[in-house]
Amino acid sequence: MTEPSTPDGLDAVLWDMDGTLVDSEKLWDVALYECAEALGGKLSEEQRMTLVGSNMDSTASYLLEVVGRPVTPETVAETGDWIRHRTAGLFDDALPWRPGAREALVALRTAGVRSALVTSTERSLTELALNTIGREFFDVTVCGDEVGGHNKPHPRPYQLAAELLGVAPERCVAIEDSPPGTESAAAAGCTVLVIPNDVEVPEGERRVLRASLVGVDAHVLAALLR
Repeated sequence: MTEPSTPDGLDAVLWDMDGTLVDSEKLWDVALYECAEALGGKLSEEQRMTLVGSNMDSTASYLLEVVGRPVTPETVAETGDWIRHRTAGLFDDALPWRPGAREALVALRTAGVRSALVTSTERSLTELALNTIGREFFDVTVCGDEVGGHNKPHPRPYQLAAELLGVAPERCVAIEDSPPGTESAAAAGCTVLVIPNDVEVPEGERRVLRASLVGVDAHVLAALLR
């Protein structure tokens, strides 16, 4: 049996999770709106959209500011724990796939292209999500609590994923749906395939916008690097 051949130039694909592979942002909506109400306030839709792609500490701090509560290390930790607990219950069920996402993962694995999951979601919740997505698709995973506080839009998450895979970011395609994630991947040196979901992502250097992941395979992604 012959090994699958990897398309020239493409060493790895680095995947965002929420809003890119699975439509889990809708589940985060539930947790964040309920958390704001539990804190005695209300989160508007416009305010919610600013949190797409954000990490837990930033999200908790922002919610506290919105509802007029003190923002301290203690209150941030307590609010984060509340969100984690609520989201964990929501992530326990099967997560809805984004169009074409699972098929793209299968196509890349079949072609022998290495993949990493690069998410702002913390490890405990990511492990629940992987029950739906499938751990077998990823050679490494980088979570929001594993980058020393240098979360998206900082380039560190994507730099770390490339380091763990032993590849150069310039030979990777990152797949994202949010402005912070796109900025992170582009700053790390990746070419970014942007599939906007809840919020618009502006055009820019190293970015290619596409309506969905339907039809995306190793050859489509390798072509982006040429």
